[in-house]
Amino acid sequence: MSQNSIKKAFSRRAMCQAAFAGGLGAIFTMPSRAQQPAAAGRGGAAGQGGPPGGFPGRGGAVHYGPINKFSSPSDLRITDIRSLRVAANFDYPIIKIFTNQDVYGLGEVRDAGNEGMALAMKPLLVGRNPLDTAAILQNVRPYAGAGRQGGGYSALDIALNDITGKVYGVPVWRLLGDKRRDRVRMYCDTTGTSDPKKYGERMVARKKLGFTFFKMDVTTNFIGDKPGALDTAGVPTDKGLEYGGELIGAVRDAIGWEAPLSVDAASLRCASVSAGIRAGRAFEKYRLSWLEDLFGTGGFWRWKDFKEIKAHTTTPLLTGEDAFGLEGEIGFQPLIDNRAIDIIHTDHGTSGGCRETKRIADYAWKQEQIPTAIHMAGSPLATMAAVHTAATLDNFVAMECHAVDFISWWQELVTGVTQPVIKDGYITVPDTPGLGVELNEKVVKEHLRYPGYFDPSTKWNESFGGRGVGGPWPHFNVDGKWVNERTTDY
Repeated sequence: MSQNSIKKAFSRRAMCQAAFAGGLGAIFTMPSRAQQPAAAGRGGAAGQGGPPGGFPGRGGAVHYGPINKFSSPSDLRITDIRSLRVAANFDYPIIKIFTNQDVYGLGEVRDAGNEGMALAMKPLLVGRNPLDTAAILQNVRPYAGAGRQGGGYSALDIALNDITGKVYGVPVWRLLGDKRRDRVRMYCDTTGTSDPKKYGERMVARKKLGFTFFKMDVTTNFIGDKPGALDTAGVPTDKGLEYGGELIGAVRDAIGWEAPLSVDAASLRCASVSAGIRAGRAFEKYRLSWLEDLFGTGGFWRWKDFKEIKAHTTTPLLTGEDAFGLEGEIGFQPLIDNRAIDIIHTDHGTSGGCRETKRIADYAWKQEQIPTAIHMAGSPLATMAAVHTAATLDNFVAMECHAVDFISWWQELVTGVTQPVIKDGYITVPDTPGLGVELNEKVVKEHLRYPGYFDPSTKWNESFGGRGVGGPWPHFNVDGKWVNERTTDY
């Protein structure tokens, strides 16, 4: 090599070293929030959690927190796991993972689930470094299952990611991937009625709260008292589906035909393919965002039947809130690989929490261009965990809020985020470490199902209640009256 060539090589090396040093310097001298540039503009409706089809807008400036000075990551160990239960329409079992340092993680077992699903994992957790999240989750995965049985695994995932984010000073979404949106769109569940006019009025009340995406139930309870609505097996006849269409039409007229509207058909009793096809065709003219759970929440495994119905209707189909994980008969992969539905419907508290839900959604989009919606009937803690996941998804539609009738105290269960948590139908994605929220101890204690705020317990193997037996909770009933009772049409 000539002397000039050697000089040029050293010059290029010096430039690379300077650039590398500059990059490291930028990392270790991250400017404060006040010094950060304003967030860049977004890339359209899909980027704000809008309907599928457009490429999502990218997130703006990220505000990282400082590394937790009270933690020494290599010496961090789990010491305990405890729980409490908030009384609600579907009770919220919340867990707390304690460590030997001044850092802890919060998680939530799926709504109306059993906190024992998480507490029973204590022997597999104590003594482990919570930052070994993947290894811990792999160890407890054999004990997870479909429906509420996925709640323990999912709660542990959320709590472990909360700890990791707090230790390293980053939001949970940063642990999962790049931020695709700054806000997550919410869709509102609405209590049902057999009166079309009342249904429309209830949905208008949701719209006045700022929601822009709506969901209603059409069940045999709402049409079954009409003449000729059900056959001898309790399945809706064509006439019964017309009655259901009257409910949908009234809501459409009330909120507008351009607004996204979905229908939950889990209790419509369309047990056969032919009944599902008739329902899909009967509702085509209402231009639904999706028709949900034609075979009930537990019928997600019937991918062949969904595929047959999908081939005979233009109404988009959605299912999956009781499926756990990606692979296997209780997972999403058969639905995705066979393109049996139009949108997958993960419940963040069943599907596997943050990591597994993202894995499912990424697979669905990359393999078959199927977008994701998130079912959510949990507390704002569980909701914010799902917000972190939704923020990283390439094609995300919307996430449910199932607490509209007691939204005021529901939002007050947490601190650390700007109130109201849901504003104009969206939730802002936190940039603070971990989940970015903490429990409001005072408000939580006002709504406990059982006494005790994360008290030590060895009762993980006892019954903690379940779906439909949680007892009363304060809310507006279907007639707009503030009550403290069990309302049956939730």
